[in-house]
Amino acid sequence: MQFGLTAEQEMIVSTVRSFVEKEIYPHEAEVERSGQVPPELAAEIKRKCRALGFYACNFPEEVGGAGLSQLDFTLVERELGRGSMALTHFFGRPQNILMACDSAQRERYLLPAVRGEKMDALAMTEPDAGSDVRGMKCTAVREGGDWLVNGSKHFISGAEHADFFIVFVATGEDETPKGPKKRITTFLVDRGTPGFEVREGYASVSHRGYRNSILDFDNCRLPDAQVLGAVDGGFEVMNTWLYATRLTVAAFCVGRARRCFDLALTQAAERRQFGQPIGRFQGVGFQIADMVTEIDAADWLTLAAAWRLDQGLPANREIASAKLYASEMLARVTDSSLQIFGGMGLMDDFPIERFWRDARVERIWDGTSEIQRHIISRDLLRPLGA
Repeated sequence: MQFGLTAEQEMIVSTVRSFVEKEIYPHEAEVERSGQVPPELAAEIKRKCRALGFYACNFPEEVGGAGLSQLDFTLVERELGRGSMALTHFFGRPQNILMACDSAQRERYLLPAVRGEKMDALAMTEPDAGSDVRGMKCTAVREGGDWLVNGSKHFISGAEHADFFIVFVATGEDETPKGPKKRITTFLVDRGTPGFEVREGYASVSHRGYRNSILDFDNCRLPDAQVLGAVDGGFEVMNTWLYATRLTVAAFCVGRARRCFDLALTQAAERRQFGQPIGRFQGVGFQIADMVTEIDAADWLTLAAAWRLDQGLPANREIASAKLYASEMLARVTDSSLQIFGGMGLMDDFPIERFWRDARVERIWDGTSEIQRHIISRDLLRPLGA
């Protein structure tokens, strides 16, 4: 592994960071206040991203993407982490799972998503099935040659902007020595399909403007043409294309922590108490030292996991470690930054209180910290027969 960035990677970082600072930062306060992104602003961000050549940069060149490596794409996500998630959503990173589309689906879903003509949303979580995917109760049964889907999904991010949805549904059950085990199938569902409704979700303190929605299926009829991958092959599709999404959370956390740290460092250098900058007091200076050390550690964990993916090496444990450490690091950094700002850190005159609130969800979505620890320990213990 090379520890320095190439000239091309430096250009990627510089370009995306400049975009975030110029096109995202100026609109963050308004999105935070209103809780929504104006459609014209969303369209403008998408247009400018396409002009940069970064839209769908996580897709190979053969389908119209930029063909970035996993490491390069992780650098993109790290820089996007500096900005409001509600706004950077329109920078355009369709779900890689769309690479599982067959020939007809490529024309209808994959290629329009890569071109920015359509947007997708991933739907897996249910009220009683978060990390326990096999616990889902949304089901699809055969009827008249089609699939009849019933049930609901919640906490679905980006649903209000999506033209179609990638939905995981239980399509059967097998008896195993450990009890019943559900079979899962992935479906592509268009907005407006009869029997399918997208409802407003819950109000969240994290990432205002980046809303969650509830999806309801009431005898929603889908043909076989809407199956993504093989029937009952949802886990194979998921494991092939989705497990690296935890790495994007880690990268986001590193980028957000860097921005928060920069503000705290400036505050520690410029705010004076008792005749000197507060950073000279050990209580503050040591916090600064700990913060940057943890950020650097999370950064290297994340980049190392991305590098392993590019080398074709096993990376499940490394990705889990990166997601676990980076998300918990962000919580500590935002809390320390708020402490350095003092009472003003809780006021909306500064973005610190927003970063503090936003950080909380990172330890929950895309696999809780507890799930990441389970993945790590299982990976270490299984070879020993434990």
